[in-house]
Parts: sequence; structure tokens; C-alpha cells
Amino acid sequence: MRLVAEQQDKAAFAQLFKWFTPKIKAHGMKRFRQEAQALELVQETMLLVWRKAALFNPDKGKATTWVYTVMRNHCFDMLRKMQSQKEDTMSDDLWPMLECDHSSGEQHDHLMSRELLSHIESLPQQQKLVVEAIYIKEMTQQELATHLGVPLGTVKSRLRLAMSKLKSKLEASHD
Repeated sequence: MRLVAEQQDKAAFAQLFKWFTPKIKAHGMKRFRQEAQALELVQETMLLVWRKAALFNPDKGKATTWVYTVMRNHCFDMLRKMQSQKEDTMSDDLWPMLECDHSSGEQHDHLMSRELLSHIESLPQQQKLVVEAIYIKEMTQQELATHLGVPLGTVKSRLRLAMSKLKSKLEASHD
């Protein structure tokens, strides 16, 4: 590790890569259960090791501990990114349920709007506020977080919970 950190020695890095690849991949398979994401974890972790090798301090711990810490942190980043994409998909899945066939007329559209508003009204107050602000008042999540004086993650969590409840209620009422 010292050769990689001090001299950017490619042969030393190749040895590190060969030694850590199966271990990082195994961790990725446990966390993601998909080989493509496990391999992405390997690639990104080792890229970070190469780029940040100069930050490694042997006085503070072993190289393996440092590499595993880099891997763990990147794994968390990947999980957060996946969760964010899942939340976006959940919103995308809900709103098509609300779109009606234009040939069915305005009456159906009005019933769908009333039904949705009824379900929104039944949400807990904090979730209702978030849904109304984002989808009716068209505020961004960051604007709402600032307005409410809460962390952005709190707004995202409330929105995710609200969307999940709305989706369940709409699916139940359309079955």
C-alpha cells in the first residue's frame, strides 16, 4: 500500500486489486445480491483506493482496514443512490394510476381527483403537508425542507411514506 500511496506504483496496485477483488465482490454480493452492482462496488472502491492512496496513514491502522472503510463508505453511497432511485420510481408508478383515459370523459377525471384528494386528506398531517407542498404547490424538496426547518432527508422520508400509503390506497380502491 505504501508503494501505491507514495509512488503510484501500478504493479503494487495490481497486487492490491487482485487480493481485494474477491473480498469486495463477496461483500457486494451480500449487500446487493446482484453481480453487476457487486462488480461496480469493486471497481469504484479500487478506483477510490488508487486516487486517495496518499491519504492512507499506516500509523492509524492497517491497509486492509483502510480499504474496507473506503469500500463500506462507497457501499453506503450506492445504497443511498439506489434508495433515491426507488423513491423516484415509486412516484412515477403512482401518478399514471391517476391519469385517466381522455375518452372516458371529465366525470371519471373528477372522480379520480376527488378520490386522490380524499386519500391525501387521510394521510398523517406531516405527510399530507409534504405531498401538498411538492405536488400541488410544486415546491422542491429542498425548498420545503428549508421552509419547514427540517433536514432534507426528513422531507424525503415523509414523502416516501406518503407515496407508499397513497399507492396502496389507490391500488386497493381499484381492485
